[in-house]
Amino acid sequence: MNRETTNKLRFLFEDAIPPMLRDSRFFRWTARLAWGEHIDRLVDFRERAPFLTPAEYAGLYRDHPRVHEGTDNSAGCIAEIVRSIVGSSVCDVGCGTGALLKHIRAGHPSLGRLTGVDFVIDDASRIEGIEYVPARIEALPFADNEFDTVICTHVIEHILEYREAIAELRRVARRRLIIVVPREREYRYTFNPHFNFFPYTHSFLRAVHPVPDVYVCKDIGRDIFYSEDRPADA
Repeated sequence: MNRETTNKLRFLFEDAIPPMLRDSRFFRWTARLAWGEHIDRLVDFRERAPFLTPAEYAGLYRDHPRVHEGTDNSAGCIAEIVRSIVGSSVCDVGCGTGALLKHIRAGHPSLGRLTGVDFVIDDASRIEGIEYVPARIEALPFADNEFDTVICTHVIEHILEYREAIAELRRVARRRLIIVVPREREYRYTFNPHFNFFPYTHSFLRAVHPVPDVYVCKDIGRDIFYSEDRPADA
């Protein structure tokens, strides 16, 4: 299933169904028909977020069904990301399978350095000329301003300390930072292991406060695309 298809389903589940029904036991029952008791695990996961151990966190993500093949990004977001890259060095934080890195390499074949980061890189498709680094987003093993463009897609919604993560992304970005998150509402019973929910573009702008002078924040098919130019003295 691609991102465009799931975004259509998200419209039905998040906007068309009234909140009273969306949070009801009836919805949980119907959701169990598709995902079984994993729906209940997701509820417990969010309720216990401040108290989860690293093993519990990793365990749920290991068992979580993979919805999208290759990437969580839509074609529209991928195209916008590729257009927005500046400079000769790029780092994709939360690279997953490496699918976005392939698009970046195809769109910018002359890049001097292309790096993918994830806390588990076993799923990454090895591409010649791309380095893979295992690391947590909250503690990136790079120097200040090490990459011209830093990209982070469909990660911030999973991070409990998301402001710490955003600060770390800004630290290693020299010229531009690009972030993509789903535009979604929080409900008790959901099909994803998200901690943070941003129903509007301005909801995400509050999350990245303070916003620099030069930025873009827009909706692309139920995903929020955010780009900022780093201050010269950052």
